[in-house]
Amino acid sequence: MNHPHYILLPVNSFFIALSLLGAFMLNLFPWGVHVGVPDFVALVLVFWSIHQPRKVGIGVAFAMGLLMDVHDAVYLGENALAFTLLSYFAISIHRRVLWFPPLVQSLQVFPLFLGVQLIQLAVRLLSSDSHFPGWLFFLECVVTTALWPIASWLLLAPQRRPVDKDDTRPI
Repeated sequence: MNHPHYILLPVNSFFIALSLLGAFMLNLFPWGVHVGVPDFVALVLVFWSIHQPRKVGIGVAFAMGLLMDVHDAVYLGENALAFTLLSYFAISIHRRVLWFPPLVQSLQVFPLFLGVQLIQLAVRLLSSDSHFPGWLFFLECVVTTALWPIASWLLLAPQRRPVDKDDTRPI
């Protein structure tokens, strides 16, 4: 293992809020009915629920779910339920996931993203007379999982200390 182990700086709460707002704005883009567009809010929620479970938890996930419900014009509580359960399960596995590099972490968070889509699909199928959208519906969770290493690198970037050693710094 030649990769240095970073001592991360404390996360700024403003940066967490800004990243959640940015993810919400990315979800607001008019992607249309394109298949495989990732759920950026779910990606950022899982990331912060794993890395900062005391700052981003079930309450934040519920609020972001309600915002997504209003935006998507779906049944009120569909995304809120899915994001709440997503955050709960992300917090429950956060100690185990952090032991692995980002590529292996993506394999461990894939069931979380798949579970969100299954919950959303179940609510839609149970609440209306809609039909099964097809197997390409689940391409969203695959693309979201593929973005996990990139999101990890981007969202941890402000917390990394410089690699070069400075004699005036204690650590």
